[in-house]
Amino acid sequence: MSDTSLNTDPEKTEAEKTSAPLPTVVEQKRQSPWRAPFVFALMALALIAVGMGQSWSVALAILNMSLVSALMAMGLNLQWGYAGLFNAGVMAFTALGGLAAVVVSHEPVWDALHAGGRGLALSAVIVFAIIATTAFISTQMKGRLRSFAIFVVVVAGYLVLRPVFGGAVNAVEAVDPARTGFIGGLGLPIMASWLVGGLFAAAVAWLIGKVALGLRSDYLAIATLGISEIVIAVLKNEDWLARGVKNVTGLKRPVPYEVDLQQASWFVDLVSRFNADALANAADAAAREAMLRQMMIEASSAFVKIAYAGLFTVVLLIILALCVRALNSPWGRMMRAIRDNEEAAAAMGKDIKARHLQVFVLGSAIIGIAGAMMTTLDGQFTPGTYNPLRFTFLVWVMVIVGGSGNNLGAVIGGFLIWFIWVEAEPAGRYIVELMSANMDPDSPLYRHLQDIAAPFRLFVMGLVLLIVLRFSPRGLLPEKVRHS
Repeated sequence: MSDTSLNTDPEKTEAEKTSAPLPTVVEQKRQSPWRAPFVFALMALALIAVGMGQSWSVALAILNMSLVSALMAMGLNLQWGYAGLFNAGVMAFTALGGLAAVVVSHEPVWDALHAGGRGLALSAVIVFAIIATTAFISTQMKGRLRSFAIFVVVVAGYLVLRPVFGGAVNAVEAVDPARTGFIGGLGLPIMASWLVGGLFAAAVAWLIGKVALGLRSDYLAIATLGISEIVIAVLKNEDWLARGVKNVTGLKRPVPYEVDLQQASWFVDLVSRFNADALANAADAAAREAMLRQMMIEASSAFVKIAYAGLFTVVLLIILALCVRALNSPWGRMMRAIRDNEEAAAAMGKDIKARHLQVFVLGSAIIGIAGAMMTTLDGQFTPGTYNPLRFTFLVWVMVIVGGSGNNLGAVIGGFLIWFIWVEAEPAGRYIVELMSANMDPDSPLYRHLQDIAAPFRLFVMGLVLLIVLRFSPRGLLPEKVRHS
């Protein structure tokens, strides 16, 4: 028997046994259990520094949007980190969540509904009939006859739908277009829109997934990016739905208004007791009243932001717990196995496309919830502000920097990247002011420095991404590799 077929060297065998586990031991040592608490503690110190150095209002505003951004990053991490799906359409699912806030919370515009409601309802019936007829033909016919029949049904349905839908839309948009010009919503509490936003995003994700998930990863990215642009174009141009680029303002809030707080006796007493020493040192009654009025304005703004932060934190913790439980479950292990080797998973009998569709819908639903929460925080729906840089690229940076495949990594990525995104612009302006302090205001260099102050954040984001990829390519909190 050949020496290469059977290893009889006891020393070599022992060396192999002792050297085999070393990579696992090294990897486990690198992933210290204190790493995540340390990173989150640094993030908390950064927010405290902003509160003490700039203002607590700015710090709380960053905190609220960081919570929403962390939720978006968790949704994308579910798709990319768990299943390896390259979703370049995060912007669309965020916008659908914002649309849900309008549809659920805005009061119905009865005049518009009376003018075109019946036409819109009839249009929905026609669309449903076209879809049902097409599905029936697909199951009952084959070959060229099926294709021809589907073509005839779609064309005929469009010819019937066009005048009905067009007339209804014109009637709705003609009703007081300066203030309304759309059908409004259901008038329900806006927190209900968070769930509805998830449902809207999940429904559109299911439609996209049925078409695009059979494509290769690069084609999937192109398809999702193109479809997201189509969704935004529809929201911008269909004024009857959510006023298009005219925006919907004055949406309901789940927290009190600042004006109501300033007039509430319990809140006045609370602020007065909290600032008793400062008020006691006022020169006279007029100065004390003016000081208290200013304190009430600042305290009411802080109270509202803290209330939002409390609500968003509860939602984030619930979804984080569900994602962690899913990751550690047999379902999570199956998704990672599909991500790492689709061929092997398919050989084991796993339905790859069905599982990809499942995780794509779940991740999009989380992004839709975050989109509804963001619109709730803003108090308005502005389709013109949705752009791929802010709502796709930035969320991808959050996942990459935080750590793909790690739920806590997605959360810290959302916090860190949004913090840098907000603070990079004032930091850039400060640096430009220092550099141009002794320059001639009419010089080309001075004007150039003033022009690059605002987009300085783009340079900083690229620099942060490069540094993380160089020194920690798997993110700040890498995915934990479990060995049996």
